[in-house]
Amino acid sequence: MGFRTALSKGLLNMSEVKQELKAQVELFHELTGHLPPHMDGHQHVHVLPEVRHVFAEVLEEYEIKYTRVPIEPGLHKCDWIPPSLMEFYLGVEEDSFNTVDVFTSHGIRWPDIYIGLTTMGKNMSVSNIWSAIDSAITEFMSKAPSPTDPPPQSRTVTIELMVHPGYPSIPPVGGCGEGPDDFSQSWERLHELQTLINPELQSHYKARNIQLCSFKDL
Repeated sequence: MGFRTALSKGLLNMSEVKQELKAQVELFHELTGHLPPHMDGHQHVHVLPEVRHVFAEVLEEYEIKYTRVPIEPGLHKCDWIPPSLMEFYLGVEEDSFNTVDVFTSHGIRWPDIYIGLTTMGKNMSVSNIWSAIDSAITEFMSKAPSPTDPPPQSRTVTIELMVHPGYPSIPPVGGCGEGPDDFSQSWERLHELQTLINPELQSHYKARNIQLCSFKDL
């Protein structure tokens, strides 16, 4: 959140943000031998005002085609999310709506559907994931396509499911510069891992003809 605070106080130089973004892409290329097929920002900082523009410029420069736009169907109906967290989520949603035109103008793409804010951590379960997918697909199919788009029923629908599987961090290891945060240290990451490998969830995917893939497959 320190990044957001600094941005709100006018303490960030966008040329330095752009320099940092390019340095990260270059280091990724150096370590892996290829450019990332997808790029986004921790805690969705890539959709923040000002940042969204330099972020899009970097992706276009390196021909990185995909990013994340965290607009989640059904978010407003989730009464189990604490008010303080919902306030943050709604801020992310507003920033995301304001980012769509910027990313589009730079030729950047993202999956048709985003899910993750309502199913993360302790809120993740097989039933919650499945309910979120079903609701999102139903909403997507009900939208009227633009004149140049095929009808939703005749095309493949792509969904990004944001997850944080892993094991609880033990300080001082982990985190993003200031050590691991509360979520990183909690049991919730292991809970996500166990949910995602649950055979019941895999059976649901198979029954609905859902194919798991990565961004490079798109």
